[in-house]
Amino acid sequence: MGGRPQTIVAVATAQGRAGVAVVRISGPQVPAISRELVATDLPPRKALLRTFLDADGQAIDTGLALSFPAPASYTGEDVLELHGHGSPVVTDLVVARAIELGARLARPGEFSERAFLNGKIDLLQAEAIADLIDSATAQAARSAMRTLTGVFSQRISEVLEQLTTLRMHVEAFIDFPDEDADVFDVASAGHRLGALEASIDDLLASAREGQLLRDGLRVAIAGRPNVGKSSLLNAMTGRETAIVTAHPGTTRDPLHAQVQLDGLAVLLVDTAGIRDTVDPVESIGVERARSAARDADVAMLVVDARCGLGRSEQEILAGIPASTPRLIVYNKIDLTDQPPALSEDPRGTSVYLSAKTGAGLPLLAQALRGLSGASGDEGVFIARRRHLEALRAVHSHVRGARLQVSGPNRAELVAEELRQAQHALATITGDVTSEDLLSQIFASFCIGK
Repeated sequence: MGGRPQTIVAVATAQGRAGVAVVRISGPQVPAISRELVATDLPPRKALLRTFLDADGQAIDTGLALSFPAPASYTGEDVLELHGHGSPVVTDLVVARAIELGARLARPGEFSERAFLNGKIDLLQAEAIADLIDSATAQAARSAMRTLTGVFSQRISEVLEQLTTLRMHVEAFIDFPDEDADVFDVASAGHRLGALEASIDDLLASAREGQLLRDGLRVAIAGRPNVGKSSLLNAMTGRETAIVTAHPGTTRDPLHAQVQLDGLAVLLVDTAGIRDTVDPVESIGVERARSAARDADVAMLVVDARCGLGRSEQEILAGIPASTPRLIVYNKIDLTDQPPALSEDPRGTSVYLSAKTGAGLPLLAQALRGLSGASGDEGVFIARRRHLEALRAVHSHVRGARLQVSGPNRAELVAEELRQAQHALATITGDVTSEDLLSQIFASFCIGK
């Protein structure tokens, strides 16, 4: 932000009619705008009933006015909040009046961006604000709140402290080899790097679970035509999400549906039946089905319990990456003597159920919860994919340092790996970042936040 920051204004509450709406103004012109809008100076952090005035001194609305002088405000700047009646016409008039007095309309996320730039919150906490607003489950909301209060940032700081201390000793040996000849002991350095790698492993595992809570578990429902994939989707969502007919190939484009399993958001993707076909449209659907199974967090293969696993199912399983958990669902047990069951075998987790009668559906929910890796731990914090990517980079560089520790020129190579690890870790909290990244992150926020 070059030069003196501009004063910004936006409606901080959801658009549409409501009982109350909040207009938020932040920046250096807030005191002058406040005197014009409410015709008086306001005491700090005290809600007062005031009339909001237009340019002619006529009443626009009546509501609560609150002043938050810098730096003790959300953005770290002077902030004025006007809590009035939730009419879009009225709030537009208040915003227009603030703009007449020198403010400009805020960009999405600009209030939070200023809070970050002014040191009120770090980047993790800024992202947690948007994640809290967008939470799809109660557990995700609680986890976002933990990140907002600094739990994730504290974990990052602990790893960063270990990393910085180790890097300091290695670079001291490089710069002053005579004074610190015993600092870079290979066994000691290897042990400390191993401990640091273990700390990053723990943090990465927690972040994976936090990212799962934020984005949900993506489950692709695959299988041959007419094994009951769409019926299973309808049974899990409790509504007629997909069209079900006896005619093969009814589903062409993937269908998406969101469900909750014990606080875990699950995105179900019903795909076209996988089979050899000469129909060009169905062929596209089959290829999309294969792609969805490859990209999913869990690949759910639906099988007719009367037929079991055949050549087609084996080919589908072969196309799924080895790292992707597989769930084999034996459907239509209502047409067999097989009772509902949950089992494990080398091919993956298996569930026997009936989408038609609902028998075994609780076992399916149990299996998905287990495959997700979600612990339900109350200490889990929210995380994003970029955090995972950065932590994987940190882990890779620390492992690289550990592998280099006994090689030639070991101190210089270890120092470089640790430097890159520290840089990657700093991008998570925003200590090191780019304008493009900031723009991308804050552009996804609500206007007024």
